[in-house]
Parts: sequence; C-alpha cells; structure tokens
Amino acid sequence: MGMTNPNILPTKQRWSALLVLSISLFVIVMDMTILIMALPAIVAELQATAIEQLWIVDIYSLILAGLIVTMSFIGDRWGRKKILLLGFLIFGVTSLMVVFVTSATQIIVIRAILGMAGAMIMPTTLSMIRTIFVDAKERAIALSVWAGITGFGSVLGPIIGGILLEKFSWHSTFLINVPIAIIAVIVGLFVLPEYKTRQSKSFDLLSAILSLFSMMAIVWSIKSFSKEGLTHGLTWVIFLLGVGLLIIFIQRNLRATHPLLDVSLFKNNIFTAGILSALISIFGMSALILLISQWLQLVQGFSPLQTGIYILPMAIGEIIATIIAPWLAQRIGARSVIVGGLIISGFGLIYMYWLPVTFNYNDIIPTLVMVGTGVGSLAVASTLIMSSTSVERASSAAAIEETVYDLGNVLGVAILGSIATLIYRSSLNIQSFENLNLKPSELNYANESIANTLNFASKHNLTKMYEQATHSFNIALMDTALIGGIGIVAIAIVIYFLIPKKYDITKNH
Repeated sequence: MGMTNPNILPTKQRWSALLVLSISLFVIVMDMTILIMALPAIVAELQATAIEQLWIVDIYSLILAGLIVTMSFIGDRWGRKKILLLGFLIFGVTSLMVVFVTSATQIIVIRAILGMAGAMIMPTTLSMIRTIFVDAKERAIALSVWAGITGFGSVLGPIIGGILLEKFSWHSTFLINVPIAIIAVIVGLFVLPEYKTRQSKSFDLLSAILSLFSMMAIVWSIKSFSKEGLTHGLTWVIFLLGVGLLIIFIQRNLRATHPLLDVSLFKNNIFTAGILSALISIFGMSALILLISQWLQLVQGFSPLQTGIYILPMAIGEIIATIIAPWLAQRIGARSVIVGGLIISGFGLIYMYWLPVTFNYNDIIPTLVMVGTGVGSLAVASTLIMSSTSVERASSAAAIEETVYDLGNVLGVAILGSIATLIYRSSLNIQSFENLNLKPSELNYANESIANTLNFASKHNLTKMYEQATHSFNIALMDTALIGGIGIVAIAIVIYFLIPKKYDITKNH
C-alpha cells in the first residue's frame, strides 16, 4: 500500500494549511471545555434533570472517542481533505441548530452530532500535518504548533465561554462555532491538498463497531466511577465489557492484512513513549483545571470569567514551553525535553503539598506555570509520535494520539477528581455535625461534594460547617496534587528508558 505523493507544496501554502488545521483543532478542543461555563444557564432554561445534565456533558467525548478510529480510516479511503471539510460543515450546521432547541434531549442530540463531526476533524489535522510537511525540521515546528493548540484550546475554552456569557445567552457558546466553520471550509478548499491511499482497503465493519462500543464503554465507565465510586456494580460490568471488546478489537486488527487501526505501532518504543507522554501531560492538566476551577469559584468566590482568567498562567507556561521545546530538543535531545517537562509538571503539583493549608491564589501560580510547562512537552511528544511513523501509517498514529488525548482528559478528571472527593469527605467528617439535629438525608446531601456542603451550610447559616468545608477542600487539593505529581514523575522515569538518548526529531526515521 502506498500514498499518493504529490509535489511538495509551496511554502506559503504549507503554512496556510497549518493555519486551517490549527483552527480546526482549536474549535474541537475548545468545545470540550466551553460547555462548563454554559451548563448552569442551559439547565435553568431547559429544566434539565440530573441524568440529562450528565449526558449533555459526557456525550460529546463519548462519541468523539468512539468514532476517531473509524473516521480516520474513512479519511484514508475517501480523502482526508474531504472528511475534514465535511466534518466542519456538519459541525457548523449542527451548532446553528441550537437556536431551535426547546428541550435538554435536543441539546444531547446536538452534542452527539458535534462529537461525530469532531471525530472527523481531529485525527485528520494530525495526519495531514505528517503528509504536508515532508521536511522533518518543518514538521517538528508544525507539530509543536498543533500540540500548543491542543493545550491552549482547553485552557481558553472556559475563558471564551465566560466572556460570551457575560454579554449573550448560552446559545452563543455553540454559535461561535459557525463563523469558524465557514472560514475553515472556504479557506480549506483552496489551501489544503488531498491525500488518500492508492490501494482501496475494505472497510472492516466489525472492527468499527468494536472500536465504537469499546471506547464508549470504557470512557463512560471511567466517568461513572468518578461519580458513583468504585463499588458501583453496573459501572464495573460496562467497564469490563469495554475492555473485553477492546481486546477483541486489538487481536482482530493485529491479524488483519489491512487493519482498521494499525495497533502494531506500539511495538515501536519511540511511538509508545510519545503516546505515554501525551497521555500523562493531558492527564495532569485536565485534573488541575477541574480542581483549581472548583477552588477558585467555590472557595475563593470568583465568577466563571474570573476563574478562566486566573487559570491563564497555565496557558502562558504552555505557550512558552511549546515555543522553546522543539529548539531545546534539537540541542539536548527529545528524551531530555520530554522527561524534563514531565518532571517539572510533576514537581509543580508536588509543590502544592508543601503550601500552608490557608494558601491563596498567589501561592499556586508556580503550580499553574509548571504544569503548563509540562504540557508544553506535548509539542515534542507529538513530533516523536509522527516522526517514528511512516506516511502510510500516519492516520493510525493520529487516531491513537487523539484517542489518548481524550482518554487523558477523562482519566485525569476521573482518577484525581475521585481521589480529591474521597480525601475531602474524609477530612470533612460530616458525621461530626450530627449534633446539629440534621436528617440523615441532609447529611448525605452535604457530604456529596464541596458545592453541596457550601450550599447547604449557606442555606442553613452553618458557619462552622462552611469553614470546615473550605479547609477540607484545601487539604484534598494539596494531597491530590501530591499523589498526581508522584504519578507523573514515575511515568516520566519509564519514558526515560523508552527513548534513545540521541534520538533526533528533526530527521526522518
């Protein structure tokens, strides 16, 4: 199997194409976090139930994760440019449909279709960079930009959402996608080249079904564990079902002549190291954004917009690291940059553990900057992944990296979020308030989360409970940061032994 190999694009067209691909990625990543700000207004207007709220938030990432592999394959077969522009067309039209929404169910359907469109766009952006930028040095720069957009979009999503909600209704957080989609489609038609495989591969429908349901089951169960706890029976059943389907998918694709996804890529230590680096970078960032956002709004009393602005030091650290990382990798090696970035990120979290329990915002700025710097190492990780992959296998590599990105977000929030909740409840010791003659149902409600505790304490004028809740959440944040930081450093050590010392990302391998 080979790829059509058009003439190398003119310099201006190459970088114009990168701009379109970066915009494409930005809007998809932004949509993962912008809804956080709009959800309260959506719930209030559409009277969404608790279950509907969960589906409004979760369905996007579930469909996205489930369809990335299949859409990547279809892009190879029908043309990557076609699948990207079609994805954007669907994304824009679906976002526009929000003006007609009258129920929470309709929002869920819209989010599901957006997830499908996102799966058409995300892996295509990465695989097209691999084929457009033939020169390894240029490709390293292009992939650094791509990686920077990945992290920056996540951080900027809540800020953009906050700004829009200050002036407009919640519909604006969807409608912002429309002009971006129009621009991307029009410009993309002229500057993006078409790439597809010469040999027409048969579509493995069973593998596509296995990919969809295994990833949806795994992602859903991880999210459910964070909400229901590790003793929830149904969640375990769905999780094990998802793992079983994934194992069948892997075995089937290892045996296939033309697999839907080339899972044999993991036999390459360089590729595996890049995937691990991407996973753990996003893992730390997503968890910190969640916990710090809660702390800023619930403990410090900041508005959503203020919260987004106060998280900006993370984005600044990431931008600086993304710019510097490829340059450093050429001088001291990819291994040193990736491992060093992850260790900085890990110690940024560990640093929080040594703060006084009464820490304030200024105290956590170093953590935000250091974790953002660690995410900047994703720039080199993406280059590592794609430089160790042939043009023919670029779509499989892109699909795996994009899936790992989604999983990193889910795992960071689920694992560290759950740990923080457990530590918070243990420190709060809600049973110590039994002498206030509260009903068991009231105690259970107050013990669910810091939001519930503070809401209940404010409503019943329970000053001691309020103070204990903020104190306990600070402890939970510090202890969770320590656990997460140690985990990141441990993975960094593993990655150190997977990457050769003198591996050069500016050369074709």
